Amino acid sequence: MYISFSQLPDDARLWVYQANCPLTDADVAHIELSLQPALSGWAAHGQPLLASAQVVTNRFVVIAVDEGHNLPSGCSIDASTHFLKTIGQQLSGGGTVDFFDRSAAYIGPNGEVLTLALPTIKHAVMDGRLTPDTTVFNTLVNTKGDFAANWMKPASQTWLNRYFARVIG
Repeated sequence: MYISFSQLPDDARLWVYQANCPLTDADVAHIELSLQPALSGWAAHGQPLLASAQVVTNRFVVIAVDEGHNLPSGCSIDASTHFLKTIGQQLSGGGTVDFFDRSAAYIGPNGEVLTLALPTIKHAVMDGRLTPDTTVFNTLVNTKGDFAANWMKPASQTWLNRYFARVIG
């Protein structure tokens, strides 16, 4: 059953899916229109899941489920990834948007969302594009409350901190 994201409790389980490119406003509208019916019928072992989704900064799809209502199963989680794979194939004029991008996303100097492929992070630290104070998106958050408190953080307070010690130290 689909509900408003704001109606989910803070302990709702959450998954963040990062697009490999910026999403247009038309893409965002398509995602929202596609996810609402998909999540309305989302179930685990025949039991309906109470869930919601939102698109954040035209780059991330956040899906959350109230585990106090019913617990998602491995198969239902797989179904949610299938939703996003299908939606990704429908976006950007027939091109595929990959929602399983694992690059590091951060806010650039002009306020835009930029990404760094994992092999390029060390070089970005060395050339000053990524600093301990750079605001990054913490895609490892796993509850709605964690999302609210820890979604954007200085790079030094995330898993990226290890790069500063190696490069600067």
